[in-house]
Amino acid sequence: MNIIRQIILCYLNNNSLYIGEKITMTEHMIQTAMLAEKNNSSSNLICSSLLHDYGHFILDNPNKLVNKKEDGKHENIGCEFLKKYFIKDVLGPIQFHVEAKKYLARDKKYYQSLSEASKISLKLQGGIMSNKKAKEFENNVFFENSIKLRKFDDKAKTYGLKIKHINDYKNLLTSKLL
Repeated sequence: MNIIRQIILCYLNNNSLYIGEKITMTEHMIQTAMLAEKNNSSSNLICSSLLHDYGHFILDNPNKLVNKKEDGKHENIGCEFLKKYFIKDVLGPIQFHVEAKKYLARDKKYYQSLSEASKISLKLQGGIMSNKKAKEFENNVFFENSIKLRKFDDKAKTYGLKIKHINDYKNLLTSKLL
């Protein structure tokens, strides 16, 4: 099956709630991409935003992992799968969007703005980043886009928002294939 068709089917067939939130994973990822578009992001970052939690589609039951207090490492699983198909400038922010949350959580105001579900996942993902790790992360080539993606991710949890259809992103997805 063509990878674009496979991705679109995953979005169309998803009706699982995004872990601890009141929207589906599909709604969350499309809302994230829409925020990237609204902020005049590059097409690479819009594509990253659309695919950033694709690893949750691959995991058997993300909610079960959270209940067992385990991190499914969805960012690594998603990247590992997607790297066979997409360019690295799309993959980088996906791979590091969890690190970006750990980095940003060093700021108390940011941490307080996180949803309860996101605070729980932060703890499972290793907690707030140390200052030493933060300095290293700031030198990552994908640092800026990972931070932007993270901020879109945090805001993309609006219940009842009218969203675009996944098919509206077919050309974008196709344009970022290897």
